[in-house]
This record gives sequence, structure tokens and C-alpha cells, in this order.
Amino acid sequence: MAELSRETLALPGGAAQVIWRRSERAQRISLRIDARHGAVVVTLPPRSSKRAGMALLLENGHWVSSRLAALPSGVSFAAGETVPVDGIPHVIRHLPEARGAAWVADGVLHVTGDDSFLPRRVGDFLRQEARRRLSTLAWAHAGQIGLKPRRILIKDTRSRWGSCAPDGSLAFSWRLVMAPPFVQDYVAAHEVAHLRYLNHGAAFWALVAVLCPGWERASDWLRLDGISLMRIG
Repeated sequence: MAELSRETLALPGGAAQVIWRRSERAQRISLRIDARHGAVVVTLPPRSSKRAGMALLLENGHWVSSRLAALPSGVSFAAGETVPVDGIPHVIRHLPEARGAAWVADGVLHVTGDDSFLPRRVGDFLRQEARRRLSTLAWAHAGQIGLKPRRILIKDTRSRWGSCAPDGSLAFSWRLVMAPPFVQDYVAAHEVAHLRYLNHGAAFWALVAVLCPGWERASDWLRLDGISLMRIG
């Protein structure tokens, strides 16, 4: 999918940041709210014009504006800001003279080094923790059903918390490390279940229930609160 341009447009419900993309696989023009960037994404099929996309955007201007207005405030990786780890708020504390990279203790995320490297060090720490925790969970669930993932990747996905490729590779959003542990466990179980069933049929959900009893609670959390994680960093 190729990004064409970004611009701020006046819509019926107010001004909005618009990201234009073209997709070879798209069959129709679509609108999607990008929580991470606080923008609306207009995806155009190969032969659709930007003019047609603009018409759809104007037609749904009030919906777009209301969805953007409902997004939680963004949180940057800066000293004094609060980010969750395992669903628990942690205040970022900068220790310029200390040694080490980053660690958490008593509700504080300690980050060392030069101030200019702080955002990257916070991001690196969270990604490393996500890899460690989600890999452990995925391998444990895979062992329950006698299967092995080909590999486990940590990504910054826009619309999915995890995925399972046909070759058995699993991928997870690093942002899951900010969610409560029971949510991380559910997403790991969900993707491991896809190692056996590459669909969302009854047998798939029955296996998810075996791997992660009470998975519905985690699914509800992602539906209601997951968008807040996309506004961090």
C-alpha cells in the first residue's frame, strides 16, 4: 500500500488530518481512523480517483470529525509523562548521569543517557519487554497443542494486535506490553490457535477457550481501551 499524500482538510464536521493511500488489493474506496496519527486514512483502489475519495470523505465528514474528537489525548515518550507497563501507569524519569538503558521499579520507568535519546530508549525498552513476554506466552501456548511457531516478530501494526502467517510465523504489536497481562495472554493464545486453524470458525474459538479461558474479557478490553495504546509514543 503506497501513501500518496497528507493534508489538513476542512470537512463538514471540522478540520481533519487526511492521509491518502492507494492499494492494489482494495476493491472500493474506504475510510479508516488512524488512532496513532490522529488522522483519517482514505484508501483508493488502483483505478479510483482522489476526487471520488474526496466525495466519500465529504459525505462522511461529520462521522470522521466525531471519531477523531473521541480519540484519547496523545502521550509522548518524554520525562514526566506516564505510560502503562502491564496495564500499570509508570512515570518516565530521566536519569542523565546513571548507567544502563531503562528499567521499571515502583511505578517509575527509569531512563538513562542523553535527553535526546530518551524517546528511542523508552521505545526500545518497551519493544524488548514485548518480545520477551509475548514470546514466552506464545511458546507456552504452542506447547499446549504440540505445535511450534516458525518465528515470532514484534511490529508496530496499525490495525491488528497480532497475526499468523500461513508459514507459521507469528507477529505481535509491541504496544501489547502496555496492556494488562491477561490481554497479552489472550492475543498470544489467539494467534497460536491460528497455527492449527487459519480461520475464525467454531473450532478455532473452541481452541482459544481452551488456551485462554475467559478470553472474552480481554477481547472487550481491546475493543474499549485498546485505542488508547495507539496514542502513546
